[in-house]
Amino acid sequence: MKRTTITAATFRPAYGLRNTHAQSLINSSGYRRQIVGRRARSLLAAEREWVVDGGNGVRLLGHYSKQAGDSRGLVILFHGWEGSSRSNYVVGVGGALFEQGFDIFRLNFRDHGDTHHLNPGIFHSCLLDEVVNACKDVQQRTGVQSWALSGYSLGGNFALRVALKAPEAGLLLDQVIAVCPVVSPANVLKAMEDGPSIYENYFIRKWSKSLKHKQSIFPDAYAYEEWHALQGLRARTGFFATRYYEFESLDHYFEGYSIAGDRLAAIQIPTTILTSEDDPVVPVADFKNLPENDNIELLVAHFGGHCAFLKNWKMESWADDLIVERVMQSTRRAVPPQNWPQKRQTA
Repeated sequence: MKRTTITAATFRPAYGLRNTHAQSLINSSGYRRQIVGRRARSLLAAEREWVVDGGNGVRLLGHYSKQAGDSRGLVILFHGWEGSSRSNYVVGVGGALFEQGFDIFRLNFRDHGDTHHLNPGIFHSCLLDEVVNACKDVQQRTGVQSWALSGYSLGGNFALRVALKAPEAGLLLDQVIAVCPVVSPANVLKAMEDGPSIYENYFIRKWSKSLKHKQSIFPDAYAYEEWHALQGLRARTGFFATRYYEFESLDHYFEGYSIAGDRLAAIQIPTTILTSEDDPVVPVADFKNLPENDNIELLVAHFGGHCAFLKNWKMESWADDLIVERVMQSTRRAVPPQNWPQKRQTA
């Protein structure tokens, strides 16, 4: 594995954006949402809602934006836990890629976005097969011969696990970029418990809202009120893991989607992992013992927070630039038609 430390000369945020909490919180703010929405007008205008097959009766929803003319190829995007296909970071990079001539499919995991009605079963992070099947359905319906995948946080974890499964699943995946992926779920939980309470409280608030929505549709499916009475992410996660996800313990559940140790040694697809030393959610130490693999490029920035990498107060993200660059590298052998855009438009 090739590890590169991103220097200040490569990525140095503007003043006021060199604090991890400023990066992480502004990234999901309404202020950035307005700016990202304006930049991604073309992507959003072109989107069509698709319900895709996750296998075994599972249905997942995504938003497909297809170029009006020639396309450079397809990129599938995964959001993080309790995010959605409309999260700022997903719309932001989707808009940037769309402006460069790519078709974009923004997938929602089960019970993310407004999709709680599609499946009675509840989301958990070990539901990899339905995500692999959804990608295969998108591949078949679009007819692409190769495509790229990018994911953030838990979505980055899913992206790397999809990469591991791609050859046996028949996925024609040729490039993966994971931004601040969850490596060790147990360490992520501990980082939130030991760090500022704002992050743990944020996820509890988002998860609570999601479960209330699920309860309104499937009121008798789970012991919702018992869950709401619990305190902290550890107790709440353990409740579902052992009672409904069919795991013996919380640790057993975490091991089910961990990518720590030698798990990434088998990746055969060109893969870039971007993380930051100041990530308050995913500890940078988790990346130090990843296996040697010439297919994996690890980039570690000094700044960036959790999945943000905001360059300036125009709310432009260096992660977007990197993803566009890596996806373009995977398709550079093709000569673009004259009408493909060559430069990202800005607001």
